[in-house]
Amino acid sequence: MLTMVIWWLCILVEALLLVRGIQQRLVRQFPIFYMYILFVFVEELLRFFVYRWYPNHYFNVYWTTQFLSLVIGSAVIFEIYRIGLRSFPGTARMTRFILLIVFGAIFAKALANPSESLFYWFANSSLELERNLRIAQALAILTLVSLFLWYAIRFGKNLRGILCGYGLFIALSIVQLTVMAYFWNDFKPFWSYVHAISYLLVLCVWLRALWSAQAVPEAKPAMQLEDDYEALVASTSGQFRRALARLGWAVRV
Repeated sequence: MLTMVIWWLCILVEALLLVRGIQQRLVRQFPIFYMYILFVFVEELLRFFVYRWYPNHYFNVYWTTQFLSLVIGSAVIFEIYRIGLRSFPGTARMTRFILLIVFGAIFAKALANPSESLFYWFANSSLELERNLRIAQALAILTLVSLFLWYAIRFGKNLRGILCGYGLFIALSIVQLTVMAYFWNDFKPFWSYVHAISYLLVLCVWLRALWSAQAVPEAKPAMQLEDDYEALVASTSGQFRRALARLGWAVRV
């Protein structure tokens, strides 16, 4: 009963987030984040409907929506980088390329071992896929925060709230998945409560930060971050050209 009350509170907070996002026009600024919230909102209503009236199909619906939420949730990281580094186009391109390779490799590894049934494949691979994705997302967030702190770049209230909430969500997910992997029998009776309460906490962080719109501070485009990126590109290109030159010399010999 308590779990159901908490989950309905989560759905209410998600609805408030969407309403305020539309009212404050934050949906235009963070479209992928609000698409993620909308998906989770619809997903939870769908799961409740299927669980209540079509319980035989709940397994298939749950694992399919869980997989899709992982895909859309990964896209939120790209949006955080896009907005946070919009004044540094070179750095933004490089980080998006690296993230695409990392996330693509994680999904490719999961897709490389399909089972006979698509839904059973979702169920069998989702936990490992989520754990690997959460670790990669945590490293991506730590990297972005380190860049902003090192180069004294301001986040802005809304982006900082999204980043803090999503970072908290990822940290809690990693802890929960780790506990599930090693102490599932002892942890199972408390899982539904811990999961529901932790997600409600994350939603409250987002609701507070996104209740009103605040412009993302513009950073100076000529800051040291972009200069360091250009220096890195030049250094890498030079080393690559020298390596090709040596290779050509070795081939001729």
